[in-house]
Amino acid sequence: MSELTAYEIEREANIARNRALLEELDLKDAVTQLGIPPKPKPSPRKRAKPIQPAKKVKREHLEVVEPPRRQSARLKKEVVDPNETAAQKKQREEEQKKRRQIEEQERLEAEEKARLAKRPRHQELDLTTLGENLEESELSSLRSSLQAITNVPLPKLAADADAFVYHEDKKNEAEIAELKNKLQKLRVVSRAKVTVDRVYSAAYHPEATKDLVFFGDKHGQIGIWDARAPVDEIEDEDGDISADHREGGKCWRLQCHWPASSKSSISSIKFDPVDAHSLFTTSYDGTIRRLSFVSGISQEIFSSEHLITSMDLPVGGHEMWISDAFGGLTHLDLREPKDKACWYGLSPVKIGTVSINPTSPHFLLTASNSRVLKVWDSRKLQKLTSTSGPYQLSQDTVEDLVQSKKGKGTVRGMFQHGKSVSSAYWDPRGRSIVSTSYDDSIRLWDLDVAKYNSSPAFPSFTPFRGIKHNCQTGKWVTILRAVWNPNPDVFPHFTIGNMNYALDIYSCKGHLIARLQDSRLTATQAVTCSHPSIIERCATGNASGRCVLWAPPNVE
Repeated sequence: MSELTAYEIEREANIARNRALLEELDLKDAVTQLGIPPKPKPSPRKRAKPIQPAKKVKREHLEVVEPPRRQSARLKKEVVDPNETAAQKKQREEEQKKRRQIEEQERLEAEEKARLAKRPRHQELDLTTLGENLEESELSSLRSSLQAITNVPLPKLAADADAFVYHEDKKNEAEIAELKNKLQKLRVVSRAKVTVDRVYSAAYHPEATKDLVFFGDKHGQIGIWDARAPVDEIEDEDGDISADHREGGKCWRLQCHWPASSKSSISSIKFDPVDAHSLFTTSYDGTIRRLSFVSGISQEIFSSEHLITSMDLPVGGHEMWISDAFGGLTHLDLREPKDKACWYGLSPVKIGTVSINPTSPHFLLTASNSRVLKVWDSRKLQKLTSTSGPYQLSQDTVEDLVQSKKGKGTVRGMFQHGKSVSSAYWDPRGRSIVSTSYDDSIRLWDLDVAKYNSSPAFPSFTPFRGIKHNCQTGKWVTILRAVWNPNPDVFPHFTIGNMNYALDIYSCKGHLIARLQDSRLTATQAVTCSHPSIIERCATGNASGRCVLWAPPNVE
């Protein structure tokens, strides 16, 4: 092919420039009439679709009530009639005085309203108030869901202290193999944004016909998630409907603690151990509330000046032990007025968790920022007070008791960790203990506490197993805690979040049962819980309020 002449090169350049100009002027017909072939379009690329939320909910902000601002008479620029009479001037001044009084009263009322809006709510609250952002149809479906789980009482059960205690390794290995066979099959079957903010706590309701999980978040909100409830099909931005890219189940959000700020973070959630017909929640605002599923009323049962970190109830359900950031434990008898609650100073720094032994409820387990894990005998502590008081017992008073002959056995066991102890819990048998610490370790104990019921101290309180686990969550991820599966009819095992976006499951002997992962999960599953009666069910939550249900694939 012969080379183009200078004239032909210039002609081709003019054609290209004219075509570009006509296309900019949107004169496509003119381009066609000139016989210029259209520029081929590149093939469209497929892009990944994000999860489509079931309903777009705007982020809830705390409503700030601004009082009316004062303004001087000079700035108001009131026009005064220069020819007004003395009577008219007097009348005008009286009207101005009345108007200023009204404005001042309105300002004071607005300031009081703004002040009250920042304080915790201590009165009884119904579902309409708690779910003020829910539509009437959503409130109706929530009431129906809560009523459905109150038909039959579901009491908390404790396993026998000798359950799953084998002297032959083969039996332990057989139990572990059975657990692996069941739990390694778990997959992500449902995902949803259940709470607006970071998940701090979670509890799985024992109802076997539903996967009803309750999550507490950073701003005092409870997210109730019916994880496998049918949802309406919603089209995405391209008009497509895809089960892989939509949220699963139904969820409702209740503002149980107020104000909706980080001062009201929900630190722990427990169901009533008698029948599971009500929900107890503790908050950083120093209050504990009970939400009745039968009446739909949320009632404050305790308030404190200290930040509450956790609580626990025995199987009987008539009392409660509460830990706080001031290093104390509070004993609350739910059958008595809340002003009869007794506070014991047990640590110079924060106690993060308290756990009651299910089979020997007088043994209390505490995890503290002082790096020490301790087992207390509550019978000894309660001898310091009586029905007439005192109800505030300082750390010095408790320490004097521990050192005295009378108080021998108040502390049954203690173990020093390398750094702060972030959590410690008894298993459903009241035999095994699991602790987590910022020294990046999970530790396990095995104790026959019934055998040492009357002895002043456990013969040995050294963990038999230590597991390396990254617990450095930092500022933006909830503290990792190892939580036992509450099912008393299964070989004891616990769940804990993994910083590599996985869910780890270990046996009470320290064997890794399963490490559950999914490529769709891109955040640490920091908060975990398990179904109290179904083995193959786990739920997790992360720092954005997104939650996951792990179950066998055939339950989708």
